[in-house]
Amino acid sequence: MFQLYLPIAEVSVNMTVLLGLGLVVGFLSGMFGVGGGFLMTPILIMLGIPPTVAVSTQAPQILASSFSGMLAHFRRDNVDMTMGLVLTLGGLLGSGIGVWLFAVLRRLGQIDLVIAITFAVLLGIMGSLMMGESARTIIKTRRAGGPRREKLHKHYLLHRLPLKIRFRKSRLYISVTLPLLIGLFVGILVAIMGVGGGFILVPAMIFLLGMPTLLAIGTSLFHIVFVTANTTFLHSVQNQTVDIPLSLLLTIGGVIGAQMGVGVGARLNAVQLRGLLGLLVLAVAAKVIWDLFATPVDLFSIGVVRS
Repeated sequence: MFQLYLPIAEVSVNMTVLLGLGLVVGFLSGMFGVGGGFLMTPILIMLGIPPTVAVSTQAPQILASSFSGMLAHFRRDNVDMTMGLVLTLGGLLGSGIGVWLFAVLRRLGQIDLVIAITFAVLLGIMGSLMMGESARTIIKTRRAGGPRREKLHKHYLLHRLPLKIRFRKSRLYISVTLPLLIGLFVGILVAIMGVGGGFILVPAMIFLLGMPTLLAIGTSLFHIVFVTANTTFLHSVQNQTVDIPLSLLLTIGGVIGAQMGVGVGARLNAVQLRGLLGLLVLAVAAKVIWDLFATPVDLFSIGVVRS
């Protein structure tokens, strides 16, 4: 019932499941400032969507839900435009490089393995770092009998790089090189992994750049909108792996969910947000790692059989 045949993926899927999936991922996008692709891609693959199509089709859905979440954060004044533009410049260059790498790996027949390993490594590292930092902060707060006033941000050796400019909204005076490199790296991940990149970008903006959590979330969505739009276009033209019906169903749910997520995220403090995002990232990493080593149900398969 409510089955839909996807022409590019060449499989039949349940429309209700896809709408619900888009709603959940959109909710996470608005709440945490992430595109949600780190969760969507593994789930789509589990539903029988080929990895190459799952990765490429993420971009339009991420674009729509992130744009919806970004507008909500704009209304709350949670976007640093200067930082967003610098990150986006690096992201646009990175997404172009990533799409080229995607095509090369696909021709070599290694793209599925690269996607899985990249997911497992990056999600495991970022989830562990975020959970550890959140736990330490909660323990210190309880021992101190309440929240303590700390510096706006910590200074690292990276902050001594040249070409410094002032990001007034974030109250930062740092080298423009650092956010450019972060944007470049995340842009490559967006193209190869089919993610918005927020699960890397938000922690990097908080811990490396020193941005306040809510500003990092809003600015992350600004970056995601433009980089995923560029990725969608490049994948459509170069790889022809974007399934439009699949993307539309995910997008409808994503736009609605993003608005709901922004409202919930505004009610949580920064430590809670980081801890919840870290827990979610670790859960997805565990599932990806399990799939890498677990014995498949069918040892040999040339397609997906559906009754």
